[in-house]
Amino acid sequence: MIDYKALLLPDRGQEARTIEIVARTDFEAWLGSQSERIRAQAANNRFAAKPGEMLIVTGETPESWSIVAGAAQHQGAWNLAGIAARLPAGTYRLAHGSPGIAALGWLLAHYRFDRYLPKADAIPDRILLTPDAAAIEETVLLAQTTAQVRDLVNTPAADLGPAELELEAERVASESDATLVVIKGAALEAGYPMIHAVGKAAEKSRAPRLIELEWGNPANPRIAIIGKGVVFDSGGLDLKPANGMRLMKKDMGGAAHALALARLIMKLRLPVCLHLLLPVVENSVAGNAFRPGDVLFSRNGMTVEIENTDAEGRLILADAITRASEGTPELIIDFATLTGAARVALGPDLPAMFCNDHDLARTLSESSVAVHDAVWRLPLWTRYEDMLKSDVADVANSSESGMAGAITAALFLRKFVPNSAKWVHLDTFAWKPSTGPGQPKGGEALGLRAIWEMLSRVYPRT
Repeated sequence: MIDYKALLLPDRGQEARTIEIVARTDFEAWLGSQSERIRAQAANNRFAAKPGEMLIVTGETPESWSIVAGAAQHQGAWNLAGIAARLPAGTYRLAHGSPGIAALGWLLAHYRFDRYLPKADAIPDRILLTPDAAAIEETVLLAQTTAQVRDLVNTPAADLGPAELELEAERVASESDATLVVIKGAALEAGYPMIHAVGKAAEKSRAPRLIELEWGNPANPRIAIIGKGVVFDSGGLDLKPANGMRLMKKDMGGAAHALALARLIMKLRLPVCLHLLLPVVENSVAGNAFRPGDVLFSRNGMTVEIENTDAEGRLILADAITRASEGTPELIIDFATLTGAARVALGPDLPAMFCNDHDLARTLSESSVAVHDAVWRLPLWTRYEDMLKSDVADVANSSESGMAGAITAALFLRKFVPNSAKWVHLDTFAWKPSTGPGQPKGGEALGLRAIWEMLSRVYPRT
């Protein structure tokens, strides 16, 4: 377990190496202001301040050296991550100003998922000093919760089933004296029929459940956070091909994001009344699996014809949204690794964002830019609701056309959202297919910081 708190400390004048960040566009001006010795070192090392480049500037003695780091922009979240991963153990500070959001990248450069690599080399501790001591707690928590999402998503389904996700929720709840309730068995079948239907084919030890956490002063605004928790998605009887099933351990990425966000809210004491809901299932194949053509009753009484058993995430989210709406929240947020269509449209880095309130969507978009955690809004195009028509039920769970898959999935969810609530739906990939500075290949928190920043603006802490 990485102690992120020990890697970001207040700057009280301790001895430290200096790091100067130079944006590529400022390189020529910077070079012209340097001594002949530094200009020669830059030339000899072909340093041009490109993002990720690092120049070790030697001083008059072998012990006196500092670092110059190239960057795309001065305050990029990952500006320090690339060099942090290459520096020796020691203490460092920026030559000018506060690291700001780049401190998060510094911390996450130390992340490694080595649960199954017991002989992995130890990661050296590189300590960053910051003059902005007030920002340390939030930055460290953002690193911790990002690592939490990564660890959960990276863990194979054999070691992270519904029971293990429940244990993680219990741990998070106990940290902040939150109330935790778990519904399963007959109570789940009676009260949450679509969650039960999707998960009933799994073996008994991996039975479906709804995990609920409540925290905060009931006098504060009530918000609901929901996360899709499909611990493994075979596709059900509409079986996925091998290449589509390979990464389905990550199909609980929405639950990982929601749980991490709940931890941020509670640890940093956002002035809200929080209701966290994690519908957790394994979408398996067995003789009792739900079938294409079946009609399911939902918690709110709406009937759903199953067009495709691989469109299961929206079914469990629908029952959870209905449960959340019974508490009359003013805001509902759901995270889900929901559609391949969102990935085709936006690729792996950009979560598709849907929102039923333009002002809230604008705040979220601005927040995502501010914290370098991009989301991209797609429309809730009402005309496409026709694609979800059923001849035998109130609605079908997917469209036969294959068009606008991310939008029709969001439109399906919207049918269960009360008119009184603002609603944000993030269709996130929760995975990095390639390694970048501070972001190794594997599970990733995408949209978590943007939503946290948005909540911080809507419900500011005093």
